[in-house]
Amino acid sequence: MQGITMQLSEELVDEVLRSEIRKRLDEVQVRHTYWDMKELCQQTRLCENTIKENFFYDNRFPKFKIGRKWLFPAEEAKKFLLIWLKEQPRH
Repeated sequence: MQGITMQLSEELVDEVLRSEIRKRLDEVQVRHTYWDMKELCQQTRLCENTIKENFFYDNRFPKFKIGRKWLFPAEEAKKFLLIWLKEQPRH
């Protein structure tokens, strides 16, 4: 019995992998409509104190207090964070 031999170009494999990774990342990113403080910390890789010291009280930062919990619209927060990061001094 003979086996089947296939040859794929590296470019094709790379393109397919990148496409699939992009799809998966898009799926993960749209999972949450809003973040709580724990998720905000995870998304920014910053602790709560650093967040509060640097941008939490910025009037442009979207936040809503529901009861005792702060919630942040995910898409709006992402947009703000990208702007805020670009405004930070580079050392």
